[in-house]
Amino acid sequence: MDSSSKFAQRIHTMAGSAEVVRGLFNSLADPELISLSIGAPAKEALPVELVREIANDVLRRDGRGVESLQYGPLLGVKDLREIIVDQLLAPKGVKTDADHIMITTGGLETISLTCQIYINPGDVVLVERPTFVHAVETFEMFEAKCVGVEMDEDGMCMDDLEKKIQQYNPKMIYVIPTFQNPSGRTLTLERRKKIAELADQYDVLVFEDDPYRDIRFTGHDLAPIKSFDKSGKVILGNSFSKIFSAGSRLGYIVGLPEMMQPLQDVKTASNSHTSMLPQVLCAEFFKRGYYPEHHEMICSLYRERCQKMMECIEEYFPKGTKWTVPDGGLFTWAQLPGGLNTTVLREEAITRPDVKVAFVAGEKFFTDGEPVTNCMRISFGAVSPENIEKATKKLGKMLCEKLG
Repeated sequence: MDSSSKFAQRIHTMAGSAEVVRGLFNSLADPELISLSIGAPAKEALPVELVREIANDVLRRDGRGVESLQYGPLLGVKDLREIIVDQLLAPKGVKTDADHIMITTGGLETISLTCQIYINPGDVVLVERPTFVHAVETFEMFEAKCVGVEMDEDGMCMDDLEKKIQQYNPKMIYVIPTFQNPSGRTLTLERRKKIAELADQYDVLVFEDDPYRDIRFTGHDLAPIKSFDKSGKVILGNSFSKIFSAGSRLGYIVGLPEMMQPLQDVKTASNSHTSMLPQVLCAEFFKRGYYPEHHEMICSLYRERCQKMMECIEEYFPKGTKWTVPDGGLFTWAQLPGGLNTTVLREEAITRPDVKVAFVAGEKFFTDGEPVTNCMRISFGAVSPENIEKATKKLGKMLCEKLG
C-alpha cells in the first residue's frame, strides 16, 4: 500500500497552495537566480549590529539571560506586549491592553491559531481576489472553503462582499487592508469602516492581516479596521518580520476577549509559547529607542526600490502591461498583455541561462472562479536597485520575445 494513502485529508486539500509556497523559499537557494518572488526584507533592513549589541547586554546572568533561555508566559513577554499596545497600536487608533495581546511564532501563526479556535471543515472564509497564497494554504489545511471577493484599485469591493456574505454565510472574512499581498493595493478608509459595519450586521468574524502597514513611503496612514470595531468581531494579526527581523519569527494577535483563553489553550498544544530570546531582543530594541530611526531608514530604502521597480517595468516590460503603484509594502502586481501565461513562463524564466529570474505566477492567488493566468506578483523589497534593473530587463526581454 502507498503510504501516502494514509495521509490526512488536509495534505491533499492544501497541495496546490503548498506547492507555490515551497517554490517561494526554494528560489532563495540558487545564488545565480535573482528572486523577485519572496516578500523578504532587504538585508540592509536587518538591524544586525544593534541586535548584537543588545544580545551582549541581555545574555548575562545579572541581565535578562536566564529569562531569555527559559520557558516563558503563554501570552508572551509582558514588556513586548506593552510596547505593541503603546507604540504600535495606540498611534493607529486601536485601543486594547497587554492582556489581549499574544506574541506568536511569526505572523502566520496568528492565522493558524485563529483557525484552530474557529474553523471547522467546510466553513467558508471570504478572501480578496487575489489573496495571500500562504494564508490560503493555512485555511485549506483546516479544510475551509475559500471564496473570492472581487477587488478594484481601492481594495475589496463592498457590494460583492455583502453579496457573498448573504450567499455563503461565511464564518470569517480575511482581508489584508494595507499594501495588500499580492496586489499592493490599499483599502480605503470608507471601506474599512464598512467591513466593520458588515461584520456587526451579519455577525461574521473579520481577520485583519496587516503586516505591511508600517512600511509606508508615500501618503498618509489609514486607521485599521480594528479601530472601527464596535461589536468585537475584528481580530487583528500583525508581524515583526518586516519592521524588525523575519528570522526572529515574531508576530502578534490582538484577540477578542472571549478568545483569549482558547487562544492560550491552542498555543500550548502547538508549541507552548513563542521563543523567549527573540522576544526579549525585540523588546529591548524598542525600549532602547532604536525603532523610530530604523523605521525611517527602512521606509526610505523601500521607497527607492519601489520607485526603481516602477521605472523598470515601464521601460522593459511589454507595451500594454498594467501594474499597481503601491504607497508602501514590498509588492507590485503586473497584468501582462497578449494572453501570456505566467504559470507556464515562470519555469522558463527560472531555468533559462540568459534570464534566471524568479517571480510568482498569479494563478494560485485566486481561490475560485475563472482562472487568471496573465498576472504575476513582483517583490522588490529584498532586491538591490542594480538587480531590479538587471532582472526586469532580462525578464522583459523574454516576455517581449513571447509576444513576437
